[in-house]
Amino acid sequence: MKHLYILVLTAFVGLAATQTAAAQEIFVGVAAHEVDTPLSMQIDEEGVDFQIGYRGKRIDALAAIGAPSPYIFASINSAGDTSLVAAGLSWKIGDTFYLRPGIGLAIHDGPSLRFAPDGSQTQLGSRILFEPELAIGVRLSERIDLEASWVHVSHAQLFNDGQNPGLDIIGVRLVIKLP
Repeated sequence: MKHLYILVLTAFVGLAATQTAAAQEIFVGVAAHEVDTPLSMQIDEEGVDFQIGYRGKRIDALAAIGAPSPYIFASINSAGDTSLVAAGLSWKIGDTFYLRPGIGLAIHDGPSLRFAPDGSQTQLGSRILFEPELAIGVRLSERIDLEASWVHVSHAQLFNDGQNPGLDIIGVRLVIKLP
């Protein structure tokens, strides 16, 4: 599965490099992995996540739902625990200070079966997960933004109603608007 992430990341970088005229922005970030929140439970993973992503131009054809921007990003865990690739739609609300909610799907490489000391299962329950996210950002210059981001991955108990620990990732991203 790690080879899949390397392949997707290589394709992403190649696409971004050749399509800069069509790109809106790229971002890089670092995040705390497996942050304890009310939306997740401890799954005993470690490390930090390094993120790289791309957001395209707003989709005017989706003006009825606010003309969101498509995005894709990879989050690679430094300790070899769960890494993921996600894609979806996000909306930017505001200008100098803004909110950026998003919703997408993620594919991850976490274990297919894992147990906590109490015997409960702690794997994520499905290879494909929902990926809601929220960023709070500030424009630092005409081409640079800084965002605090939260990413949650979960299957919302659609694939297994007895097991759904979820995973929360909280970090910062440097956003670079492309010409």
